[in-house]
Amino acid sequence: MIDPTDRSLLLVLAMAAEAAVAYPDAVFRAIGHPVSWIGSLIAALDQRFNRAESSFKIRRIAGIAVILSLVLLAIGVGLAIEAAAQAGGVAGFALALVAVATLIASGSLDRHIARVARALETEGLIAGRRAVSMVVGRDPEALDEAGVCRAAIESLAENASDGVTAPAVWFLVGGLPGMIAYKAINTADSMIGHKSERHFAFGWGAARLDDVVNLPASRLTALLFIAAAAVVPGASVRGAWDAVRRDARGHRSPNAGWPESAMAGALGLRLAGPRVYGGRLVDDHWMGDGRAEATAADVRRALWLYRVAFLGAWLLAAAGGFLAVRPLLD
Repeated sequence: MIDPTDRSLLLVLAMAAEAAVAYPDAVFRAIGHPVSWIGSLIAALDQRFNRAESSFKIRRIAGIAVILSLVLLAIGVGLAIEAAAQAGGVAGFALALVAVATLIASGSLDRHIARVARALETEGLIAGRRAVSMVVGRDPEALDEAGVCRAAIESLAENASDGVTAPAVWFLVGGLPGMIAYKAINTADSMIGHKSERHFAFGWGAARLDDVVNLPASRLTALLFIAAAAVVPGASVRGAWDAVRRDARGHRSPNAGWPESAMAGALGLRLAGPRVYGGRLVDDHWMGDGRAEATAADVRRALWLYRVAFLGAWLLAAAGGFLAVRPLLD
């Protein structure tokens, strides 16, 4: 295993590298992304083991077996990469650095959400719908401009937890095995964890496990947004704190409500609420008590809150990493 000192250093360097260059589009077109590889495996397992003729009980058991098998496979892959990294000197450290940077999505998330704001500002609603469809699962054609903006901000808040905080937390706790296992669980939840007729039984295990592994990161992300509100002009620490206390537990997700309510309260917005997925209306609780008429300018304000929050977290991690390695330098 990569020791905790090296984990801190790797995480700081990986977050900086990914924020600077994200995951290159050319690389994705050529070989995909580790998450897309995991997704292909999950799709194959879903096709193979989630049989319509099986009973509810059998499908639930099969789903639990699949998610546990995915976790074990992910841990094995993580251990193999760490073993190669430890045996490879500088090249091994570079291998580990690339692996961690690939599984952190801070820069990629920033760019995707910024595209939504830019599309609305320069090309209008149709382009905004097209841009937001790349980051949300709801029906874009059902969204007006305010709906597009709320969807982008909600995605930013939730994915800040799922795509940045949680992988970082699980890397610090369990190294690459923990980080890759988390990504496998989170990807499985997004693919089979929803309550559709096909996946209600088979995806139960993935959804419940995802709820557990995202619990610490969702609360930490909310705290980061609250702290960032003290620095971002026009944002409200009190509004963020009150929204989290009042609304976070009302969200249909046990975790998404924490960063979403913090973001909503900080910016004086209302997020979540009723929305359409797959032609079906989901009547969710509102996060925040501000205005629902969000604009492209609000998307950019949300991006600044996100950037300040994670810059602060990065600086704290860098300081912690320096303190950890300082005795080795003396």
